[in-house]
This record gives sequence, structure tokens and C-alpha cells, in this order.
Amino acid sequence: MLQVCPNGSRTEGVPVSPAEIAAAVRAAVDVGADDAHLHPRDEAGADTVEPAHVAAAVAAVRASTPSIQVGVTTGEWTVPDPVERAARIRAWTVLPDHASVNFHEDGAELVAEALFERGVAIEAGIFSGTDGARRFLRWPHAHHVLRILAEVTDPDPETATDTAKALLGELGTRHGRPVLLHGEEDGAWPVLRLAVRLNMDVRMGLEDTLALPDGSPAADNAALIQTARALLPPDA
Repeated sequence: MLQVCPNGSRTEGVPVSPAEIAAAVRAAVDVGADDAHLHPRDEAGADTVEPAHVAAAVAAVRASTPSIQVGVTTGEWTVPDPVERAARIRAWTVLPDHASVNFHEDGAELVAEALFERGVAIEAGIFSGTDGARRFLRWPHAHHVLRILAEVTDPDPETATDTAKALLGELGTRHGRPVLLHGEEDGAWPVLRLAVRLNMDVRMGLEDTLALPDGSPAADNAALIQTARALLPPDA
């Protein structure tokens, strides 16, 4: 599975409005993306879990590309208080297919429970260099998540794959869930190649990197996805 992450928390050069996000996802799907992970934005351009903004972004993507599943972030930077963040999730009027929960963040379990209550599948975000793996594996509902997002935060292309292997070692295999392995910045492409060798799900987009494998700037999300798709096995 190749997921597109079109914007993330970047402030420049990424799609922001629902229409821009929808167009970016449509273009990415046209060249090989299978799934989307969005960061809905508020009027000031900041990441948000506010019901109206989540509804607008998710509905726009579904209208443009009804064939894929759509996910959103629930990162703590959207609403630092996990109790309040969970309350806003419970107030969502348009539900995404899945949402990411970063397990190194305080109150991750509260946020995950709110998603379970709403029937939204969970992508468990496990960041390298944190206690996320340990916290996730001791959570009683770990085996119920949709997938694990193994997030390699090491941007160094020389060390990112070793960091990825260490993170995968921490996670082990007893959880029984699919793993989507991805990196960031200059580490994004080396980690993607490792994920391909390990037959894992992958993702790519302007959230993760602004550059193509040769270091040249990527024109847009579609260029990144097209390049990533070419690195996957023909039957993927």
C-alpha cells in the first residue's frame, strides 16, 4: 500500500485549503497512491481537529477521489489537552476512515478510545527515539488498530535505515498488525527502499520530504508518489 501524505504541518509549499488538498490527493492517486493521510487546516493555516475543518477536508477528498480511504492526524499540537482533543473527535460530523494517534504523546490512549467510540480505525504512530513502542505494546487494544505507522524521525540518509531497523526491533511482530514504515526529509527515500525490501506498506508526500531521490526539488505530491510507485514491485 502506498499512502500519500500531501501536507503535514509544513507552512509553505503544500496544499492547505480543502480544495487544494483534494486536488493534490486526486493527482497522487492518478499516479499510484492507494490511501491518504491529511492534516486539515483552520483559517490561519494551522493543523486542526475541529469538526468543521475535518469535515471540509475529508468531504472534499471523498468528492474528488471516492475510491480511496482517507485519514487525518490527531497530533497533540492540534489541541494540547488530550481530554479536549478527544471531545472534539467525539464531535466530528464527517468521519474519516482512519486517524493517526501518536503513542508517545500524553493521553494517546484517551484519543484512541474516542476514535474507537466513533468507529474510526486507528493508525498507531510510533516514533523512533521515543517510548511510543513500549507504550503501544502494553496497551490492551494494540491488536485492534488498523496499522502501525513506524515513523523514523532520523533525517540523516546515512543512519536513517539503521534507526528504522532499531524501531522495527522495538516493535517486534507479536502485535500482529500491518506496519507502514516511513522516514522524513533526507532519510525518507532510504527508509522507503528499506520498507520495499521488507515488503511493508509505504508512504510518501510533501509532509515527509520536499525532494526527489536525487536531491532535486519535487514539483508536487504527484511527482513524489510517481517516483515512489516506480520503486515498488510491479504487483504492489
